[in-house]
Amino acid sequence: MSATPPDVLAALHAEAFASPWDARAFTDLLAQPGVLLGVEADGFILIRVVLDEAEILTLAVRPDARRQGLGRRLVGRACVAAEDAGAASLFLEVAEDNAAARALYARAGFVEIGRRKAYYPGPDGRRIDALALRRDLSFDPVTPTLP
Repeated sequence: MSATPPDVLAALHAEAFASPWDARAFTDLLAQPGVLLGVEADGFILIRVVLDEAEILTLAVRPDARRQGLGRRLVGRACVAAEDAGAASLFLEVAEDNAAARALYARAGFVEIGRRKAYYPGPDGRRIDALALRRDLSFDPVTPTLP
């Protein structure tokens, strides 16, 4: 995982999200124990590991760099880093209407475990459910275990 200035992360996050986090939010998160950052030129992933669980806090990819495998690589790096840090499972929340992200996470072996009603603000003022997803870090989506 990597160290990148919080203002750089905030600028990239602003390109990726309608409601971005500011540099102060990244400064505060990066100062917390167990927070790990994976960065590539056009995106990054931020996770937090606590005991045997990890959580994807955010995954940001520049719009013009999407659909090229960067998100998949960053999620893969996060899985390896979380497992190396002692986590047995990785969690995240994703907006129900974010079809591309949901497909990415499904391909990476995440399964839905719950829902937070009206969690995210939508662009039109309505609230969007968040889906809680989990991946067992012993799961390898490329080489499934045979019975």
